[in-house]
Parts: sequence; C-alpha cells; structure tokens
Amino acid sequence: ACAALTLAGCAPQLERAFATPGAREVAIVVNSPGGSPAQAHLIHRRIRQLAAEKELAVTAFVEDAAASGGYMIACAADEIVADPSSIVGSIGVISASFGFDRAIERIGVERRLHTSGSNKAILDPFSPEKPEDVERLKEIQREIHEHFIALVKERRGSALNDADGELFTGAFWTGATGLGLGLVDRIGDLRSTLRERWGDKVDIRLIASRQPLLRRLSGRGEGVGAELAGEALAMLEARAMWSRVGL
Repeated sequence: ACAALTLAGCAPQLERAFATPGAREVAIVVNSPGGSPAQAHLIHRRIRQLAAEKELAVTAFVEDAAASGGYMIACAADEIVADPSSIVGSIGVISASFGFDRAIERIGVERRLHTSGSNKAILDPFSPEKPEDVERLKEIQREIHEHFIALVKERRGSALNDADGELFTGAFWTGATGLGLGLVDRIGDLRSTLRERWGDKVDIRLIASRQPLLRRLSGRGEGVGAELAGEALAMLEARAMWSRVGL
C-alpha cells in the first residue's frame, strides 16, 4: 500500500518485493481511494514490467479501498482479492476546485492577471468560469476516462459483468458486490489466501515504506513551516478523497 499515489513513493517497495530471493509470488496490498491518473498508470506499468522481468505472479489484496487510481493499480495484478466490506471501482475521472471571484469582489480585492497565451489562465479560481474552459477540461477528462476504461477491459477481460451499464460511470461498490461485477476475483484476505495457496508454513515477508508520513517534523529553518503546511494540505486532500468513497 502506498501512502502517496506516486511512482517515486512506491517504486522502492516494488523493486524490493520483486527482488526477494526465492519469491514465488508478489502480493500487493491496495489501500487507495485514487489520486493522479498518470501516477496510477505509471505504478500499474511498473508492476507489469517487474512481473514480466521476474516471471512472478501478482495478487492484489484490497483492504479498505481500491477506487479510481487505486483500482487501476489493482488491475496490474493477475488476481484481485478483496475484503467483502472494501470499496472497489470508481472508474472515472474527477476534477475539483473552488471559485473565489465573487468572494474577492465582496471584500474589495481586484484580480490582476497577465498571461502570454490566450488559454494560459483557463479555469483560474479567482476569475468567473467560462463555458469554453469547462468544455476543454471535459474533453481532457473524456480522453483520460477512455484510457482508464480500455485498461480495465484489457486486464479484466471477460470477467467483467456490465449488464446494467454502470461499471464505467464512476460508481463504486463493496468488494462483495464487485465480485459479481467481475471487478474482483474472490473475497478474502492476504494471510488466509496465501496459506491456502502455499501452505500453512508460507513465509510472508512484509516490505513497507521506510519514510514516515510526516517528514522532518523536528527540522529547523525557514522552510519547516511551509513543509508542515504542505503536509497538512496533503492530509486534508487525502481525507477528502477517502470521503468520496464513504470512508
């Protein structure tokens, strides 16, 4: 599981896992409500590249959630095992921001914005929203969404059951319901699944991140406040992402 949905944050763990001497299988625990689609795709590709290089099977275990970009990562596995109460799916693209143009007008602030390039400041949160800017954003979202759908179809294949036409709408389900939809392959957990597969004496080696969630808390210097503020904002953003899937 990766605290930050970035290839840089997950790559060291992945490299160590696939380089484990005598490994018969790599198990990846997924706990993510999503994040950057580009970073999720990069992580997905790295997993597939390592699996091919080391000729190792990969199983993804979903605990709390594998939603949006988290589900894209889970799809890199040959098999997806989920807790019945986990959240899976959310195959869609979202962009969220705030509009402050009316607020700054009320408090008497004048917005001064100078650009080179007519589209450089589209969707500026301090300027009124323009329909053409929104349509441009939606075009980008549609393109990313189509890529996401194609990836899921490629990896999940005939297992998918989209009888109701809801799979690719951005909706999400519990792991138990996701089993019937073909989003996951079975219900279970890491330890019991691996013991069933490799025997009670299976050696499960945990490879966790070496970096704490909050870095340099006791640091000194002018940058410390900014770093902590950045960490706080990142935590708030993560909290909002988990809230979108009801967790």
